[in-house]
Amino acid sequence: MKDKFVGIAKVGEKGQIVIPKEARDMFDIKPGDSVVVLCDKKKGMAIIKSEALEDTMDKILPNEDK
Repeated sequence: MKDKFVGIAKVGEKGQIVIPKEARDMFDIKPGDSVVVLCDKKKGMAIIKSEALEDTMDKILPNEDK
């Protein structure tokens, strides 16, 4: 599997985009998965699977109830 990919996604009338198949395959994004859109007006946008962000948050803020 390649570890880099560049693709183009067209924005539809409702503001929706389709993540290119190669990118979905690379990050194992399936129908129904949630993604987080991170935005910085100067640097741009990034899309990350929500579970990847959850894993990072668990490391930063561990659940003390476990």
